[in-house]
Amino acid sequence: MAYEPKLLLDGLVFPEGPRWRDGKLWFSDMQANRVMTVDEQGHAETVFELPDDRPSGLGWLPDGRLLVVAMAGRKLLRREADGELVLHADLSGIAPRDCNDMVVDAGGRAYVGNFGFNFQTGEPPVGTQLAIVEPDGAVRPGGDGLIFPNGSVITADGKTLIVGETFGRRFTAFDIGADGSLSNARPWADLGKATPDGCCLDSDGAIWAASPTTREYLRVHEGGEISDRIPSDDEIAIACMLGGADGKTLFLLNMVGDAADIGSTRSKGVIRTVRVTAGRAGWP
Repeated sequence: MAYEPKLLLDGLVFPEGPRWRDGKLWFSDMQANRVMTVDEQGHAETVFELPDDRPSGLGWLPDGRLLVVAMAGRKLLRREADGELVLHADLSGIAPRDCNDMVVDAGGRAYVGNFGFNFQTGEPPVGTQLAIVEPDGAVRPGGDGLIFPNGSVITADGKTLIVGETFGRRFTAFDIGADGSLSNARPWADLGKATPDGCCLDSDGAIWAASPTTREYLRVHEGGEISDRIPSDDEIAIACMLGGADGKTLFLLNMVGDAADIGSTRSKGVIRTVRVTAGRAGWP
């Protein structure tokens, strides 16, 4: 199938962590230190700023309060009904480096990834673990040995967590226990040269994932088959999310620049959209 992405929004710095909720795409403009929304017509709004840190993964508690990852501080923040940001959980005891993306399940339990090592200074990859955060803020580790756990999804039945390991170039699946614990780690898909970043699950059980190093979006099936590719051409693919009124609009979050600009304020970001055949499923 041939895809022709259309520009929805520009003027960003580094868009990440997209989530569809209440008729809008929510996302972190990471290097601009702000959380934003944009609707299907391209009308954008800054929801709040995080001046002392970079926001990344987003999710919600069952009562509608927003959770946001504060990367450098290695914290999970909670936005109260009046807009106040408060500490939901301190992740520094589990995350040795910056925290990153996360997925939050239907009950408000969050699974938060972290870098594990400093890739920007050339440190060799080191395995790390997820932080499992209960709705009340209690924290425990899970899923040990992951190489830069990044975008993750939870299947529609709530029983399986699938983690994209960016520098592991693979997706790894875990069974989710009744208490949220992770077990039975197993390969879900080997991506070869591709590096999974932000991702989402569709109703056919496939994962759409951004691959920054190969500058494309991949539709990956369990076992590793790639059925669809959407090149991002001169832009770097960062993250994607299914949404829209029928769940079949794929939002593509791209960085305009080269690899050296990742993690800096020199980059420029855009959001594009394409229509796909299978709708949104599971979480996020």
